[in-house]
Amino acid sequence: MGERVSRRAVLGAGLAAVPVLSSGVPRSMEAGAYISFSRTTGAFPLVGAPVVVDPDDHPGVVRAAGDLRDDIGRVTGVRPGSVFAREVVLVGTIGRSALIDGLVAAGKLDVSGVRGRWETSLQTVVERPMPGVERAFVVAGSDPRGTIFGVYDVSYGIGISPWHWWDDVPPTHRDEVWVLPGQYSQGTPAVKYRGFFINDENPALGTWAPAYFGPGKAPGYPGGFTADFYGRVFEVLLRLKGNYLWPAVWGRAFAEDDPENHRRASEYGIVMGTSHEAPMMRGIEEWNRHAVAAVRDSSGAIVTPGHDPYGGTGEWSYRLNSSAIRAYWRAGVQRMVDQGFEGVVTLGMRGNGDTSLPDGDGIELMREIIAAQRQIIEEVTGRPAAETPQVWTLYKEVQRYWDRGLRAPDDVTVVLTDDNWGNIRKHPDAGEGERAGGYGLYYHFDYVGAGRNYKWVDTANLRNVWEQLHAAYAYGNRGLWVANVGDLKGNELPTEFFLNYAWNPEGWDADELPGWELSYARQNFGAGQAQEIASVLAAYGQLQARRKPELLNRRITLVDGQVVYDDQRTPFAFGHRELERVTEEWRELGRRAERIGRRLPGGGVRDAWFELVGYQVLATANLYELRSAEFTNLLYAAQGRAATNDLAAAAEAGLETDFALADRFNSAVAGGKWKGFQTQPHIDYGDVERYGPNAGWQQPEKDNVALPDVLFPAVRRIVVPEGAGLGVAVDGSEDAWPGGAGVRTDPVLPVFSPYQTRPQQFVEVFNRGRTAFDYRIETSAAPWLVVERSRGRVERQVRVEVGVDWARVPVGRAEGVLTVTGAGASVAVTCVAEKPSARGLRGFVEAGGYVAIDAEHYDRAVGGWRRIDGIGRTGRPGAGMTPWPVTLPRQTPGGVDSPRLEYEVSLPAALPGDEVTVWAYLSPRNPALPTGGLRYGVSLDDGPIATVDINVGADDGLLNAVWARNTSDNVNATSTKHSVTKAGVHRLKFWMVDPTVVLQRLVIDTGGLPALYLGPLESRRV
Repeated sequence: MGERVSRRAVLGAGLAAVPVLSSGVPRSMEAGAYISFSRTTGAFPLVGAPVVVDPDDHPGVVRAAGDLRDDIGRVTGVRPGSVFAREVVLVGTIGRSALIDGLVAAGKLDVSGVRGRWETSLQTVVERPMPGVERAFVVAGSDPRGTIFGVYDVSYGIGISPWHWWDDVPPTHRDEVWVLPGQYSQGTPAVKYRGFFINDENPALGTWAPAYFGPGKAPGYPGGFTADFYGRVFEVLLRLKGNYLWPAVWGRAFAEDDPENHRRASEYGIVMGTSHEAPMMRGIEEWNRHAVAAVRDSSGAIVTPGHDPYGGTGEWSYRLNSSAIRAYWRAGVQRMVDQGFEGVVTLGMRGNGDTSLPDGDGIELMREIIAAQRQIIEEVTGRPAAETPQVWTLYKEVQRYWDRGLRAPDDVTVVLTDDNWGNIRKHPDAGEGERAGGYGLYYHFDYVGAGRNYKWVDTANLRNVWEQLHAAYAYGNRGLWVANVGDLKGNELPTEFFLNYAWNPEGWDADELPGWELSYARQNFGAGQAQEIASVLAAYGQLQARRKPELLNRRITLVDGQVVYDDQRTPFAFGHRELERVTEEWRELGRRAERIGRRLPGGGVRDAWFELVGYQVLATANLYELRSAEFTNLLYAAQGRAATNDLAAAAEAGLETDFALADRFNSAVAGGKWKGFQTQPHIDYGDVERYGPNAGWQQPEKDNVALPDVLFPAVRRIVVPEGAGLGVAVDGSEDAWPGGAGVRTDPVLPVFSPYQTRPQQFVEVFNRGRTAFDYRIETSAAPWLVVERSRGRVERQVRVEVGVDWARVPVGRAEGVLTVTGAGASVAVTCVAEKPSARGLRGFVEAGGYVAIDAEHYDRAVGGWRRIDGIGRTGRPGAGMTPWPVTLPRQTPGGVDSPRLEYEVSLPAALPGDEVTVWAYLSPRNPALPTGGLRYGVSLDDGPIATVDINVGADDGLLNAVWARNTSDNVNATSTKHSVTKAGVHRLKFWMVDPTVVLQRLVIDTGGLPALYLGPLESRRV
C-alpha cells in the first residue's frame, strides 16, 4: 500500500480506519477523517464524553480543550463536562501533561511516531487507559501547538468551520458523533512557520474592530486593536493550523495598543513576528508615535531639531541616528525576553512608511545594520544569535541587496517575496547550497501601491496560487510562509488554502483543487448545495483573475512604446461584444449565487453564505453591470443616442445597489455584528480632481480617511430633441453615422467568414430623438447577406444581426453593401465576406485576419508539460500549459527532443513572403530563477526560432509601468514575427526555454487582429 492517502478517499467523514505504519508513525490523514456520524464497530462515542486536560499543560492547550467542549456542544446540543467518566476525551502534550505521560509510561499509548516532531498530533482510542475509565479518545501532541492543532482537527471533523466566529457559520446538527478506532495524525507541517499579515486595514477592519471590541488602550490612539480582537485572530489562525502572525501596522502598534497583546499571543501559543519594514520585534508605529524627525538643509545641517525617546534626532535613519535606533531595537528584543513570548525577529531596515531606505542602498550599510542587530540579539538574550529565529525579507527594493551579493548569516531565514500581485520574484538557488535558516515566502492577497490598490473582495484564483506555491516548495522554500490577507475577513478562502497547502503541499495537486473547494463548501454550508457552491467558487476565482475590480475603469495601452493609462475608459472592448460578454458572465454567476442563497436552509447558514461568498459574487456582478452601463452611457452620449440617459440611470441604480449590498452586510447580517466593516471604496479610483494626485493608485480618501464611492468617470446626460433622427452604429466601431466632423470613415462591418467563431456581426439602428420611426434595411446589392430583421420600428434602438448565406458566396472574396433607411436619412454599410476553399484545411483555421488558440489544445506535446485547468483568463476550462516538472533546467530549443507544444493551423489566404505576428499570452511571471530572464521560443513550420525574454522593460522591484501593465492586465502578451512560405496548413511550435513559464493562449495576427482585452474567442478547429 502506498504511503499517501488520496484526498478523494477521505473527502467524506466517517471512512474506514487507517492502520498504523510499520514504522510506528500514524498515517497522515486529512482533517477530521476519523470522525463518523453513524456508529461502527469499535467506534468511540463523542457525545456525552467529558473533555479532560491537565491544568498544568500549556495555557493554549487548556484553552483549546475548552473550545472543543464548546464545539461539541454547538454540534450536538450537549456540552461535555471536564470530570472523568467511564468514557473520556483526554487532551495533552507529551512531556507536559501528566495524563498523557502516565499513559505512555503504562504502555497504554504509543507516541513513538510523533514524539520530538514539530507540531505533530496523534488521535487514537485507548482501551482501559486507567482505573475507572473503560475507554479514552486521546488527542496527544508532540508540543503544545501539536496538541492544539490536534484538538482543532477534531472540531473540524465534527463540522465546526474555522470561520465559525468570523463568518457566523453554524454547524450541521448531529445527534451522534463517533471516533473510528485506529491511530491517526495530520502529519508534521511541511513549512515550519505558517501565518498571515493583517494589513491595509483601513477603512474596513479599522472601522469595525474598535467599535466592536472597544478602542485601543494607548492614550490618543483609539483605533488600536485590543487583545480581545487578537484573541479571535489567534483562534482562527490556530484552527487553520497556522502559528505565525504579523500584526496590523497602519497607525497601529501591537505592543502599545493593548499591553495584554503579547501575553495573549503567548497564552494561545502564537509565534509573533513583525513585517518587512519593522525590525527587531517593534512595529514602525512605535517609533512614529514618539519621534519627531529633525529637518535638515541641503548640506545636511539640522535646521529644525527633532527628538525621540532615546536621545536622538528622531530621524528613521541609521546613518544619522544610529545610536537611538540601536537603543530602540534593543528595547524590542528586551521586551521579547522579559515577557517571554515566542517570536521570529525581523532583520534589516527599510524606510519609514513601506519605502526604500533613505540612507541609500549601499551593501556595506545593510551589512552593518544586520551585524548590529545580531549583536543586540546576542547581548540581550545571552545566547548565540543563531538560537533566536530571525528573518530577512527581500521585499521590493531589498532584493537588490541579495542580487548584488549581500548574504545574511546562514542561520537567518531569507524570506523571498511575490511582486504584490501573486507572482513570485525569486526562488531559492540550488547553487547557493543549503542554508541552516532556509527560505521563506511573503505572498499577497491584498495590496496597496503601484498599479492600483486591491483591497475590496477576494480576487485570488486558487489555480494561480497553487502553481506559485507549488513552485516555491519545489525549489526548496520551506522555512516560513506568510500571506498578506488585508482585513482577513473577505479573504477567507485564499487564506485557508494558503495555510492548508503550507501544511501539506504534497496533499494538494492541481487536479484536486475542485475537491478542496467542495470540502470548503461542505464545511461552511453543508452538503446540500456544496457541489454548486464549489463550482461557483471556481468560476468566481477565474473571472476575478481577469482583472481586479478596482481596475475596471482603467484602460492601458502602448503609445509609441510607452505605457499610457486612461482612468476613464473600460479595459474591455465594445467590439466582438467583449464588454457585453464579460458582463453577462458575471450576471449569470450572480444569478447562480442568488439561487444558491434561496435554496440554503435558514438558521444562520444564509448569513454565512452572504459573508463568505454571496456578497463578493453579487457585488462584483453588480459592479460589472454598473461599469457596463456607465461606459455604454458615455459611448451613447458621444453618438447622440436617445437611450443615453437610460444608461446613466442604470449606472446610478448600480451604485445604489452597491450601497445596498454593503448595508445588508453591515446591518442585516448576523444581527448587525459587522456594522462598519463593508466600507471599502472600490469605484472612484482615478478621480484626481476629487482626491488628489495619488488617485491613480490609492483608494478614494482625504486626510487618510476613506471617501464613499461616487461614479467615476461621471455619467453624462444629453438633451434629446423631440423629432426622430436616424443613427447607425456597426459592430467593431465606436463611431456612428450619419457622422459629424470627427467621423472620417464610412461604416464597415468586420469581415465575415464561414470559419468565424466571433459573435455574429450586427448593425444598431438607433434614435437620436424622442419620436419613433420606421426603418428598413436593403441588401439587394448583396443577395448573399442575411439580415435578422430587415424592417421594424425604432423607439430607442434596435440591434439587427447580419449573417451570410454561404451557399451563395463563391470561393474567394465578396463585397457588398446594406443600406439602412429611416427618419428621412440613409446609411450605407460595407460588408466583406471571405470564403476559402475547404479543401485541405486542418487544425485551427484563420478567419477575420487572425487565428486564436487556447494553449491546452495542442496537437503534439514533446517533453514534460503540465495542464493547469482554470489558470487562464479565457475559455472553458481556461487552462494553461507549463513545462513540467517546474524544476527542469533551462533548455536550448530546436532539438528533436526539445520540449515544445505544436499546433496545426490553416492560413488559406497567405501568400509566399507574407509576415505574420504570433502573440503569446502568458501568466505574468517574473524571472525568479538564477539563469536570468524568463524566455520562450516560437517557430512556424521549419523556420527560425524566435526567442523572447518576456520581462524586458519590466521591473518587479521598482514596480514600473511595464510591470504594472502586465500585472494589472494579469497577462504578459509578447510577440514574434514569422514568414509564411505558402497558403494552407502550417505547424506553429511553442518551445520551452525556461521553466515557470505558463502559456495561456497563442494568437496569430495575419492582418486583422482586433484590439480586445482578452483577445478573440478561440478559432474553429477542423
